[in-house]
Amino acid sequence: MIRSMTAFARQSLKSDWGNAHWEIRSVNQRFLETNFRLPEAFRSMEFALRDKLRKRLQRGKLDCSLRIEYSPTQSETMSVNEVMAKQLFSAHQQLQTLGGVTQELSITDLMRWPGLLQTTELDTKEMESQLLKAFDEAISSLIDMRGREGESLVEIINERLVGISQQVEIVTGMMPEILQWQRERISTRFEDAKVELDPERLEQEMVMIAQKVDVQEELDRLNTHVEEVGRLVKEGGTIGRRLDFLMQELNREANTLGSKSISKQTTAASVEIKVLIEQMREQIQNIE
Repeated sequence: MIRSMTAFARQSLKSDWGNAHWEIRSVNQRFLETNFRLPEAFRSMEFALRDKLRKRLQRGKLDCSLRIEYSPTQSETMSVNEVMAKQLFSAHQQLQTLGGVTQELSITDLMRWPGLLQTTELDTKEMESQLLKAFDEAISSLIDMRGREGESLVEIINERLVGISQQVEIVTGMMPEILQWQRERISTRFEDAKVELDPERLEQEMVMIAQKVDVQEELDRLNTHVEEVGRLVKEGGTIGRRLDFLMQELNREANTLGSKSISKQTTAASVEIKVLIEQMREQIQNIE
């Protein structure tokens, strides 16, 4: 099976501490690129999350986000360090006495004192374990969707491969007719120029033309590349880069076929083959 790199997955988690929602968006990319948007309390999970993605995916740009909704009983609470507050008030009184001044203590400024306000943090270890498990499930959903998209790409690619094979067959069948047409064309030119036709000279000209327009090697290579693409698609796996390389090879042979063309039929076939190759290339950009 081949997999597309374009997919989306969402996985939700319900627990005593609240609800969590994972979202993973994937688009095509030459390599594996991962980006995370995580709550500050779970930034430490990022390395483990990247490792999970690397083990299961080869290519693609992935944007992963986590949203957490805490239950009211599990949210973080804030309290005042009473011992420190009393010490600060006492120090304030002493400073006023020593300085012989009277100045009110700003509660707002006092709240900025490091350590005066304390938060009771949640125990995140159990939460992280659950979140990692949910992330694994999200990756599985993403892979399943990539697989479904990949099946559609296989159908498109196979249709284009059949189209290329048909064009190759058409050109192969037309070559004797094209060479005969060229022979008659040369004979007509000799007659129009009122030049006596030398059969030996005609044969020499035809041999040279046949060598210049011989596209059998290009046709054979096109067939070989078509067979290889079909084999890879059937085999499946991570084949995106190899398919991309084969598209370059197919395009090279199609260009050579066009440059050797001496008839509108072979030129049209070359153009049609290049169109089919470009259509495949667009789809292959999304294959992992």
